[in-house]
Amino acid sequence: MVAFKYLIIGAGPAGLAAAHRLAELGIKDFLVCEAQSHVGGLSASFKDDHGFVWDIGGHVLFSHYEYFDTLMTQLISAENWLKHERESWVWIRDRFVPYPLQNNIRHLPRDDAWKCLSGLVELSRSAPQAAPKSFAEWIDATFGKGLREIFMEPYNFKVWAHSLDQLSSEWIGERVAVTDLARVLHNYIYEKDDLSWGPNHVFQFPRHGGTGAIWRSLADRVGPGKIRLGTEVLTIHAREKRVMVSGGETFEYESLLNTMPIDRLFSSIEDAPSEMRQISQNMKYSSSNIVGVGIRGKIPEHLKTKCWMYFPESNCPFYRVTVFSNYSPNNVPEPGNQWSLMAEVSESPFKPVEQSRLLDDVIQGLRATNLIGPTTEVLSTWRHRAEYGYPTPFLGRDAALRALHGYLEPLSIFSRGRFGGWKYEVANQDHSVMQGVEWVNRIVLNEPETTYHS
Repeated sequence: MVAFKYLIIGAGPAGLAAAHRLAELGIKDFLVCEAQSHVGGLSASFKDDHGFVWDIGGHVLFSHYEYFDTLMTQLISAENWLKHERESWVWIRDRFVPYPLQNNIRHLPRDDAWKCLSGLVELSRSAPQAAPKSFAEWIDATFGKGLREIFMEPYNFKVWAHSLDQLSSEWIGERVAVTDLARVLHNYIYEKDDLSWGPNHVFQFPRHGGTGAIWRSLADRVGPGKIRLGTEVLTIHAREKRVMVSGGETFEYESLLNTMPIDRLFSSIEDAPSEMRQISQNMKYSSSNIVGVGIRGKIPEHLKTKCWMYFPESNCPFYRVTVFSNYSPNNVPEPGNQWSLMAEVSESPFKPVEQSRLLDDVIQGLRATNLIGPTTEVLSTWRHRAEYGYPTPFLGRDAALRALHGYLEPLSIFSRGRFGGWKYEVANQDHSVMQGVEWVNRIVLNEPETTYHS
């Protein structure tokens, strides 16, 4: 039996960053176990049979952390980063409206614009309400009836694949653009576009290899022999601090960082109490279906500068489409003669997806939303289904996480990352990296974790 001081489950951004931080501190007594044959987790990239590069969804890189920024410059050289100014749009009522929609309602048909404005005015006149208990209540209290009916409710159901009454409102932070009535009216009256909301107004993207190039580079820095691919953790004996992996090997550890989904973690813990298993099995999530479409020809004029677009209406299955060839010309095999679109379709028991029809439905939706035409020549299609796509911020989530961590951490098991930590509000790539780094700093240097517990 082989023993390691630190064992890390998962070679996504959080797990790789933890391994890198250990190596940075001169610690060599660790191992990363990754079930897949590649690193990167949901941030991996793939090249299809025709040479088109795809990500698992519309990743963009921006940061809240100096450590993360410095690390990125070490992983990808300056000339191999492409910087972009975000240009995001909403396709609604057969037209593109700049995002955020609520600041640009002048582009809507007059009846819709009036519904949005009157809802906001009515909100401004109403008495203060009690703090919203759900995301649905928060939308009503923040956007009013018009914006809720026209955009917020249909779009967010397409994203989350859960009723908005089941979602909490504590997670929102900088994830959702809120409204400022004076700003909305100013933009409407003066016919001004308002495009600059959000932390990802400017972002960067690797010139070669998609988002996955970042994490392949980080894995290389961790060093040979420290990452075991194709090694799935099957069973954890938490009190004995021992894991069994695929292939039959057994590893002992002193401290364990888990980044696989926390419900799967508890399924693998042999001696977990039944009440902890039950709590973990009630964690809610949605799956993500990614459909990439590689196209011959020049990119249409109306898409030349667009980054991604949101789709609240029912005439297409996807909630977001990224013009992926705009992120890097090298995402297509023949830059200038080809371009690519990447669509995202959510899935849950409340919003099932018929897999046999998905590709046809996406192609039909791309035509219905004016992204491709009837004679567009599709060269390549690519599909990827991520069972765990979005960690749902459901009502009662925080209490569930407190209970689960309360059981795990006295046993020296720490669960972090997008699904290990199950907090959507700190589930971007920079957040995930810092969760891995701060776990090491906590265990080795006795420093507090601030990202996961923010």
